[in-house]
Amino acid sequence: MSRVSDWVAHVLEYQADNRLIRPRARYVGPDDQEFVRIDER
Repeated sequence: MSRVSDWVAHVLEYQADNRLIRPRARYVGPDDQEFVRIDER
């Protein structure tokens, strides 16, 4: 039941701002890595 109250709170925030609220993510890992096929890992 505690999750239901969280979901309701999120829906109310979405309706108030008229947009989806998503966390911003930044990739901070290394650049220019070579792709390795899954069967070669």
